[in-house]
Amino acid sequence: MANPLKSAVVKLYKNLLYVGRDYPKGNDYFRERLKAAFMKNKDVTDPEKIKQLIARGEFVMKELEALYFLRKYRAMKKRYYDSEK
Repeated sequence: MANPLKSAVVKLYKNLLYVGRDYPKGNDYFRERLKAAFMKNKDVTDPEKIKQLIARGEFVMKELEALYFLRKYRAMKKRYYDSEK
């Protein structure tokens, strides 16, 4: 019997890979850490626990996006505003 949450887990993994391509330490570093995190939880079979892990992964993805936007904002601010203020 196939797990109905498998597609959600695969989708989360692909989305995190996409978001991780701009990671400051590099895409290879992020990919290794992401794979290790998913492999650590590969034996979880409880649907509630899987849902919690998916929610945590989505939270991490939102945090990464927020950090990227903050980095872009700081770069733009440095570029266009007087640095003496």
